[in-house]
Amino acid sequence: MQELRGSCFCGQVTYTVSGKPILSAYCHCTLCQRLTASPFVHTVHFEPSAFTWTHTESENSRLETYSPPSKPYKTRYRCKSCGSGVSSLNSKTNTCSVWGATFERTPDGKIKAWDIIKPTAHTFYETRMLDINDELSKWDGYEEKSNRMG
Repeated sequence: MQELRGSCFCGQVTYTVSGKPILSAYCHCTLCQRLTASPFVHTVHFEPSAFTWTHTESENSRLETYSPPSKPYKTRYRCKSCGSGVSSLNSKTNTCSVWGATFERTPDGKIKAWDIIKPTAHTFYETRMLDINDELSKWDGYEEKSNRMG
């Protein structure tokens, strides 16, 4: 199994994931939009057992957590130092999500192992802030588990 590495912006929070993602998509949900101040986020879902924090200090000393009141089953993790969102744990679906932009990059700025984690769809597209004209499928919820919009 291939191991993928990633980190927050400042590098003080690091992680690895192994295996193939359960889902890799551009998420247009209003929660992701508001948490990142961005129209959408590249989210990559794994089994929780595939994810490991690898920074040397204890998890609690480097990370802040946040669970939105509307979705208390989703715990988001971000670096206390630079504020970058890194991952989340969804206890309802038993998945761990990593934001694609946090994966390790090549010297020319490309995400390593892109062929493994590249998005296959747009999810929660109904609440999009802008139209995306690409070949990926568009869903009003999760890919293959909701209504296809395009």
